[in-house]
Amino acid sequence: MPRAVANPPLRFSSTQVDRLDPSLEAPPELAGLEVIEEKAKSILSENQSPDIGFRFSINPYRGCYHACSYCYARPTHAYLGLGSGTDFDRKIVVKTNAASLLEDAFEKRSWQGDHIALSGNTDCYQPLEAKYQITRSLLEVFARYRNPVGIITKNAMVVRDLDLLTTLSRQARCRVTFSIPFADDAMAKKVEPGASPIDKRFEAMRRLADAGIEVGISLAPVIPGLNDDQLPALLDRAKEAGASSAFIVLLRLPLEVLPVFDERLGESFPLRADKVRNAIREMRLGKMNESGPGERMRGHGARWQAIEQLFRLHVRRLGMNQGEAMAELPTTFRRPKAQLDLF
Repeated sequence: MPRAVANPPLRFSSTQVDRLDPSLEAPPELAGLEVIEEKAKSILSENQSPDIGFRFSINPYRGCYHACSYCYARPTHAYLGLGSGTDFDRKIVVKTNAASLLEDAFEKRSWQGDHIALSGNTDCYQPLEAKYQITRSLLEVFARYRNPVGIITKNAMVVRDLDLLTTLSRQARCRVTFSIPFADDAMAKKVEPGASPIDKRFEAMRRLADAGIEVGISLAPVIPGLNDDQLPALLDRAKEAGASSAFIVLLRLPLEVLPVFDERLGESFPLRADKVRNAIREMRLGKMNESGPGERMRGHGARWQAIEQLFRLHVRRLGMNQGEAMAELPTTFRRPKAQLDLF
């Protein structure tokens, strides 16, 4: 579990104060949860990168209790003056006014009903959602305005909102993608300790699919030497659970993510750690990360090509990825007032 001293140095601070004296013999305490409520100024983030399949996204929370060691969003905590290690895992910012901000955005005449990703960085169904219900309140706004939405999550809690997701699927467009990069729970718990058990995620996928909601699987990140051999089994289970789409992304280790991932890799998989590091460098042309658009999501070389071919082979065998991208379809967006004016 995350411990209170595991934070890389802050990029924007000239001083760094350790919480615990390293000379102490006692083990560090488990990192406790700290919730920070925020009245956000805006809620829609606009993406300018050509290798991301959506233009707009919403992140109701900053930081994530799932504590995935590979999370590419970790460096964003530095902009809050917080660490990217256990601060990111346990100091969670809640945007309490998210729903009202989204409604304001939808009421602007400039809004054309673009597909919105929920979330683009941290999980919108992390455990705090059970109390705050920020994501549910956002879905209520999406349903009222019939705006297309795509959700990605590691948490089976998404079934709580089956009623709203069903409404959105019937009256607008909605896709729920489950992030499931591991087939083995014991391995997953070492890398993404706060996420729902794998069986629970597939069970939630099945429940949504049975209700007529479009579901998919994200096999991301692919960590060579750790989970790349699990892709076929995961795709088979996803198809059985009703998934119609799938995608893969190679492990990304930008900025402070690298030391967090590397430390936990060595602790959790000491016999595999060097093999994984060498495989990453092989696919990243000798580096541990590639940040350039168009390159950061994929690798290079024979091993990455074999992974891509394996993925495409099984996706084709299972008949997945046959539909159009949500962002390319006509919008279903309608303003409620505009509808009332017709009667």
